[in-house]
Amino acid sequence: MLSSVPITARSLEAYRPIIGEEKVEQIRALAEPLRDARVLEINATAFGGGVAEILTTIVPLLNDVGVHAEWQVIRGADEFFNVTKAMHNSLQGMLLNWTPQMRDIWVRYNEMNAQLFDQDYDFIIVHDPQPAALLGLRTKLGGKRPPGKWAWRCHIDLTEAQVEVWELLRPYVEDYDASIFTMPEYVQPDLRGRVFIVPPAIDPLSPKNVDISTETAEEILLRYSVDARRPLICQVSRFDPWKDPLGVIDVYRHLRDDIPGLQLVLIASMASDDPEGWAWYERTVRRAGEDYDIHILSNLNGIGNIEVNAFQRASQVVIQKSVREGFGLVVAEALWKSRPVVAGNVGGIPLQVLYGKTGYLVNTTAECVNRTLYLLQHPDVSARMGATGREHVREHFLMTRLLSDELSIFNTLAGRMDFQPVSGNGHRANVMARPAEVREPA
Repeated sequence: MLSSVPITARSLEAYRPIIGEEKVEQIRALAEPLRDARVLEINATAFGGGVAEILTTIVPLLNDVGVHAEWQVIRGADEFFNVTKAMHNSLQGMLLNWTPQMRDIWVRYNEMNAQLFDQDYDFIIVHDPQPAALLGLRTKLGGKRPPGKWAWRCHIDLTEAQVEVWELLRPYVEDYDASIFTMPEYVQPDLRGRVFIVPPAIDPLSPKNVDISTETAEEILLRYSVDARRPLICQVSRFDPWKDPLGVIDVYRHLRDDIPGLQLVLIASMASDDPEGWAWYERTVRRAGEDYDIHILSNLNGIGNIEVNAFQRASQVVIQKSVREGFGLVVAEALWKSRPVVAGNVGGIPLQVLYGKTGYLVNTTAECVNRTLYLLQHPDVSARMGATGREHVREHFLMTRLLSDELSIFNTLAGRMDFQPVSGNGHRANVMARPAEVREPA
């Protein structure tokens, strides 16, 4: 079998004070027809990145509402994860020389994992490109399609996907009963089949997002030689070209002349399925040089969820200078802590950063400098935007909404309920108007 990930129990009741009685009861009503159904979530890594964080919470919550849910990760070696990182980059618009050897490595490891898949489930969600061929190859190996309703969940932006990589992926995706995307814009026009639109979400009760005292935050900052009495900006992201950590350092260097004593914290989780991260970590350290007010931190030197929580809360402004982004859960995390966010105007970030209300969207380094400086110099504006941002996340981007969406998808795939088609007017707000919307098969 694939590698099982242990989970820690969570209770839906704990979220009642945050989301209210009505939403809790709606979730329980959605779960009731699915009681005792077997659900499996499959992805590439048990830690590092937004997918693992989502599964850490949603799998135990599914169990709490009566579903038998499990989480498993595929197996792979460096050659596989190097290829899947290249696949990830090319699907997000980076032009790469995609070779037959790379294709063969991806297929071979998917075939190996398909051979390890040896149990039956009622519903299976396979996350992202790494294991996307699992269903098709399991069907080929077994001579028949395995039981259950299968959905492929894509967390990345495919709007500028490299054609040959998408053409490799598409037939395997069309094997699934449905695919799930963050935004309608990410759905390739030639993809046939049922499509659900479901933005990701954060867990307000996780160690990364739960309320902590100012004293606790200051103790954590002191441990990493960051001065809580001086202004601070931070970015929490993997080290890769899409997050532009080098550009964040450039923003900081432009700001420090106007903001004396400014400090910058860059935090990343080094994930097992991201070998490119090590190279970008080294590049970021070189760009920082010997500036002791730039703090580059990761799980390698003890940074965990509670530390991320502290640094986001201690920051006057949180930056997310992405040049390409699937969604950007760190934006919702910062907004939940009542911090305004200055972020790249890409991917799912505009769903979260409402310009002039919860932060600012920027397209260049100069714009990022200008908007961040304004917020640092106007703390009253920052406080107002932060408060608005927290309520925006409460309404649209908490894990309980995602739980409701997954239960709705399972009920729909089982033929128990239907959704209205996705609105065709292209306005981003419509993505959130009806979570778990569906496009009927072409």
